[in-house]
Amino acid sequence: MPIERRPLREQIRDELLRRLDRGYFSAGTDINEAALAADLGVSRTPLREALITLAGEGVLESSQGRGFRFAPVSRKEFRELCEIVAALEALALEGSDAAYLKKIAPELLRLARDFPDPVAEHQVIERHDDEWHDLLLSGCRNERLLDLITSVKAGMRRYAHLLAGDDAPLEREADEHCRVAELLMKGDLRAATEALRDNWVNGMARMLSRIPVE
Repeated sequence: MPIERRPLREQIRDELLRRLDRGYFSAGTDINEAALAADLGVSRTPLREALITLAGEGVLESSQGRGFRFAPVSRKEFRELCEIVAALEALALEGSDAAYLKKIAPELLRLARDFPDPVAEHQVIERHDDEWHDLLLSGCRNERLLDLITSVKAGMRRYAHLLAGDDAPLEREADEHCRVAELLMKGDLRAATEALRDNWVNGMARMLSRIPVE
């Protein structure tokens, strides 16, 4: 692991998420802390701190005396995570400066139109969607809210990676992003916020079709 000037527990957390993204771990896999610490070249104290953080984000589960494991997938959990992110992003959008949103709306529309594919590889969708949503929320000054959105999204990402993988084709709807941008260009923040919620609800439905019924 490259050493950076930030807490080691954060570096470990990010590395574990990268490994999860690449398919190194499966849902329900138990974590051998001693072996993982040796593999990462770190002591167990910062590793445990990182594991506790990931458990708080819903990526891991912990139980007294049994340690940690990667959380199994659940339709209920994924639905709840989507509902939370939709509400939080809507709150962040509502709290953004209206003039700034109108200013960035043409770029949001351009980004949406430049990636119109109804089906694309998961890793490609994730990259473009991250760019679009990051720009959309760039006017929000509530850093705690943005951190919370990032944290909940970390729990969501494992579903796409575990169920589809980086190269798997996934359905998407570019028109939903276009709709949000067009409403912001008109200065209709309320309607744009509702359109953003619809985008999350529809995306949730598309992913739920891949999750087995409990």
